[in-house]
Amino acid sequence: PALHRLIMHTTRRRWLGSLLLAAALGLSACSAIAPLVDPAARAALAPSGTLRVGVYMGSPTSLVLTRTGERAGVAHDLGRDLAGQMGVPVEVVEFARLALVLEALKAGKVDLTFTNATESRARDVDFTPPLVRLELGYLAPRGSAITSVEQVDRAGVRVGVSEGSTSQGVLTRQFKQAKVVPAASLKVAQQMLQLGQIEVFATNKGILFEMADELAGSQVLPGRWGFENLAIAIPKGRTAGMPLAEAFARQVQADGRLQAMLTRAGLRGTARD
Repeated sequence: PALHRLIMHTTRRRWLGSLLLAAALGLSACSAIAPLVDPAARAALAPSGTLRVGVYMGSPTSLVLTRTGERAGVAHDLGRDLAGQMGVPVEVVEFARLALVLEALKAGKVDLTFTNATESRARDVDFTPPLVRLELGYLAPRGSAITSVEQVDRAGVRVGVSEGSTSQGVLTRQFKQAKVVPAASLKVAQQMLQLGQIEVFATNKGILFEMADELAGSQVLPGRWGFENLAIAIPKGRTAGMPLAEAFARQVQADGRLQAMLTRAGLRGTARD
């Protein structure tokens, strides 16, 4: 019995020792994440010492509230994850609409966002390779006579867009008869639909489905008029930080974190082809 107790005691001590060692190694690995980040890359992406993430409310690709009231959104979650990986604090800076986020990014007042990587925007900010592809469409209110994408470009049809958005520029050039009407925010666009000031609202379907949830009887029209290719964006001139941003983008795609962010934000309307 004494020998048995000695063996059990020794075994237990070794087991506890192994657990403590594993825990220590785990903590050591976590604390080693930040030092492993190139200091020049960290300084380029977060020159103030805090990673400032630009977002706007109402888009799952940027910032929304979950059913439990938590803040979610791809830009929001990507920024928090990247800041953690870099070992710096994060500050989520909220704007009324995307155009204001992009202005702040261009001016270096925020350090990162997640948005449509267009050729024109690439003149002002730098992008990683795209991570998400979204369909572009229209939202029509209850009782609308417009039931398909093909019926939008007609005389007398007023199409709402976010002021300063890609949709505003593209549709202004494409339409032959319909009129483009800018809205100061997504909330304002929703009110314009309810008041009959616009016949449809145009943007990516991720946003449209969110708006449809709040507008009883409204419909995201079948079909699409284009795509958005969304990527991480950082200010111009921060070349030293781009390899880290691109490596992070590849990592979140490969390890499933990106998909978890899309699910958490409730993003719908991703392109299947």
